[in-house]
Amino acid sequence: MTFNEHMKTVAIQGVEGAYHEIAARDYFKQYSKEQIHILPCNRFKDVIAAVKKDPGIIGIMAIENTIAGSLLQNHELIRESDLVVVGEKKIRISHCLAALPGETLESVTEINSHPIALMQCGDFLSTLPKVKVVEGEDTALSAKKIATENLVGHAAICSKYAAELYGLNILAEGIETNKRNFTRFLLLADRWMAEEMVEEASTNKTSIVFTLPHTEGSLSKVLTILSFYDVNLTKIQSLPILGREWEYLFYVDLTFNNLLKYKQGLEAVRPLTKDFKILGEYQENNIANI
Repeated sequence: MTFNEHMKTVAIQGVEGAYHEIAARDYFKQYSKEQIHILPCNRFKDVIAAVKKDPGIIGIMAIENTIAGSLLQNHELIRESDLVVVGEKKIRISHCLAALPGETLESVTEINSHPIALMQCGDFLSTLPKVKVVEGEDTALSAKKIATENLVGHAAICSKYAAELYGLNILAEGIETNKRNFTRFLLLADRWMAEEMVEEASTNKTSIVFTLPHTEGSLSKVLTILSFYDVNLTKIQSLPILGREWEYLFYVDLTFNNLLKYKQGLEAVRPLTKDFKILGEYQENNIANI
């Protein structure tokens, strides 16, 4: 990938220290911390808006977690945005419990975090039955709030990076129940920026979306054709179309080794689908290398 500017601005959902920032910095790890400017956004749709407002900004958005599943609303946001998926990043989600300096596990009376993070740490929380558990908007925001408001007796479930960023003391590490806890993020860019970031020769993965006629075997036919062209299905997610009963959008991720056969495969299935759209072609981030 090539870039014209030294400073990279990446829009994330959440505040600094969020897992979105960790994924962004890991994706752009060839740049120093000073070369990456993080633009915090309150909501995922604000990430989309930031990229559309300034085409020089790159957005990053969580799309699925190995435990919590797909973020369905983000599939739709990406489809409707007309932005291009230019890459993906998969990171291991490891939670810690952090509180103000001087606090101990025994002094904690309330734990704050995002509901999914709380769910992922259920076994650990069961060892603290007397502690009040309160859902918050974000893991890193919970840590930031404890630090800025000097909340004695409060602890946050967040990343180690967030704890260190806000000067909190880490009371416990690796408290997630399932250690195979990974989140996949997609990198989003304006179309002209996408041309700079992605080299066609290095692409081996694509995200597409389409609808199908409500006829017997319609999905099976599409998948059979793709298989014939040696295109591998890695994920399929269906979403109902509002106002069109029993019709669905199919979000599909595919990997391929031969660019020409992949393009031939897509051309072969287009006539069988409706509203066919390529969301992006990019390089796969192999989880085995994490």
